[in-house]
Amino acid sequence: MEYTAPQRALQDTFDTRRIADRINELLVHDFVDPGSAAFIESRDMMFVSTVDAGGQPTCSYKGGDPGFVRVVDDHTLAFPAYDGNGMFLTLGNMAETARVGLLFIDFEHPSRVRVNGVATVSTDDPLLSTWPKAILVVRIAVTEVFPNCPRYIHRLQKVEHSPFVPQAEVEPPVPDWKRAEWSNEYLPAGDPAREVPL
Repeated sequence: MEYTAPQRALQDTFDTRRIADRINELLVHDFVDPGSAAFIESRDMMFVSTVDAGGQPTCSYKGGDPGFVRVVDDHTLAFPAYDGNGMFLTLGNMAETARVGLLFIDFEHPSRVRVNGVATVSTDDPLLSTWPKAILVVRIAVTEVFPNCPRYIHRLQKVEHSPFVPQAEVEPPVPDWKRAEWSNEYLPAGDPAREVPL
């Protein structure tokens, strides 16, 4: 990891340059080690940060069944894109600038892993058919993987699995927002929600 001048200035202000360098030396890798791979593949959600060409950032939540993010090899992650709100902010940014940051968190047993990398988005990736109802596949060429201190993670417990996560041979329920008057007639042709009455 290359620290920027402003990062170095803050490290020097708070006397953290030594520990920052030590963390970079020992914990930051350009590959997915077995422990990080097991952690990533055990997660059922992550946060994804991207930026467009103008520098406008966005951060989104992505969820699925545990293991929906796959470690293809020690330099590559892959995950599906499912039907969303149609804005394609995250995927559009990936297609435009490719740089991404992923954050994986275990809220029940506080722990987290960060992954930075370069994304590609594909509608004909060979993995596409392995995720039920996926519309795209995102692959991340990993540039940095490192753990993060878990001390400020609030302990939370999952109450229930989202019924909207795609499953093979099961139609997910239609989200209420797609049936609303403001949105229904504007949905893509063929969206099942267009056929569902309010």
